[in-house]
Amino acid sequence: MAEALSPSGEQIELRAGDQRVVVVGVGAGIRSYEVAGEPVFDGYPADAMCDGARGQHLVPWPNRVRDGRWSWNGRDLQLALTEPDQHNAIHGLVRWLGWSVVDRADDAVTLTCTSWPQPGYPWPFDVSVSHHLGDSGLTVTTSVINRGPSPAPVAAGHHPYLSAGTPLIDDCSLNVPAETYLPTGEQQIPTGRAAVASSPYDFRTPRRVGDTQIDNTYTDLVRDERGRCAVELSAPTGRAVSLWVGPDYDYVEIFTGDSLPDPARRRRGLGVEPMTAPPNALATGESLIVLGPEERWSGEWGIQPR
Repeated sequence: MAEALSPSGEQIELRAGDQRVVVVGVGAGIRSYEVAGEPVFDGYPADAMCDGARGQHLVPWPNRVRDGRWSWNGRDLQLALTEPDQHNAIHGLVRWLGWSVVDRADDAVTLTCTSWPQPGYPWPFDVSVSHHLGDSGLTVTTSVINRGPSPAPVAAGHHPYLSAGTPLIDDCSLNVPAETYLPTGEQQIPTGRAAVASSPYDFRTPRRVGDTQIDNTYTDLVRDERGRCAVELSAPTGRAVSLWVGPDYDYVEIFTGDSLPDPARRRRGLGVEPMTAPPNALATGESLIVLGPEERWSGEWGIQPR
């Protein structure tokens, strides 16, 4: 009798010093990340299916498309409703595909996949994701190539959950250096923009998460001299982990996990999601990347424990 497959596919272990990351073949996702045996990532076991989009890559759109409906150059399109409870299409097309390893070392791996034309998104595209583990943590580089004969609108996102080693994130301090957040209405779709100042979502100065519930996109990110913006979660013990985004990511979703289906999984980790475009971008056109035939886009983000 054949051995049962792992629900997340091939398990690819990366090591650098006391850091250990496991990347999986399904969705090229990050299943776990530990430093000296302590988690900096709220992941899932090897014998479990990924839940809550943990560590998944979200292409050709992150987050939600209202009712799965959008149009392009006068053509009306309908995506599959992959979030049926809210009647949305969510998190792209590649997170449940099997990816292939094309390059591998002790501390790095690159995986690729092809998404073929389908109802609601009629362009073929290739995605490549490289994970590199080094002294400064984990760096993730994503590339998308339009393999179709006409310009294709794309956006990219990612869905890691950070952990500073506490049972829940409530006692952690959070720093989100962003000036603006996107309020949402029905179906978790943005209704506009608002300043974080004087709102419950203002974490420009680090403060305790407490019972604050967040599932919102932040933008107008405050960046350093390298063009990076870093969100940091720190525990009372002094342990901390940050997620930085490079210049190609103008949006970060913060998710405290209160709506996860399994109550035991809620608020155990903080979803910090790099995004090149906001929710519902296919429908609104906001911040979409339009790739001509054979044109490539690349972006970079990373996780840094301390």
